[in-house]
Amino acid sequence: MFYYLLKYVLLGPLLRLLFRPRIEGLDHVPPDGPAIIAGNHLSFSDHFLMPAVLKRRITFLAKAEYFTGPGVKGRLTAAFFRGIGQIPVDRSGKGAARAAIREGLGVLRRGELLGIYPEGTRSHDGRLYKGKVGVAVMALKAQVPVVPCAMIGTFEAQPPGRKIPHARPVTIRFGKPLEFSRFAGLENEKTVLRAVTDEIMYAILTLSEQEYVDQYAAVVKEEAARRFRMPLS
Repeated sequence: MFYYLLKYVLLGPLLRLLFRPRIEGLDHVPPDGPAIIAGNHLSFSDHFLMPAVLKRRITFLAKAEYFTGPGVKGRLTAAFFRGIGQIPVDRSGKGAARAAIREGLGVLRRGELLGIYPEGTRSHDGRLYKGKVGVAVMALKAQVPVVPCAMIGTFEAQPPGRKIPHARPVTIRFGKPLEFSRFAGLENEKTVLRAVTDEIMYAILTLSEQEYVDQYAAVVKEEAARRFRMPLS
């Protein structure tokens, strides 16, 4: 109930007023049944804009840090994310990927929409980074279509580090569903998972027209942070 209260009464109208989103290809989203919406991730606002424009409810796998913050602010943030149906996923440790896949498959088995950002983290510079193969594992295990999605303009509206977004128009573009039934039963084959993931990322790239970087965003971020911490010689 909290999800629909936010969508139609509280947050949704505010987001539409602030961002004036232009929606393209909404008819590509299946009207019922399980499916994965795989998108680029440019801004904190992405979490709220996509649900605001979709007719169906969508559940995202959200990083566990949103649910574990200290103090009153942390508790309020956790309550908010739980209220809108988001699932916390611990991204640290060897079991993190398996936990995310398990939670995602649970959403799909219920016949719902699952939202996922294959890059695994927000882009820090507006470029599109290499996708992680978890999206391919879920698509093949659940045998569901993957709808590529591009958020355009949200990086400029709310870049990393900015708490209050700029009021500016954005575009949300959905592509034709991708189906991978030809790979049924091959979800444990690394080359297949990489090929499926790359096909999904190429579809997102075609929609978003971003510059592509064939490296994981988290690795590039860590390298940049390491260089920043290095003492001058």
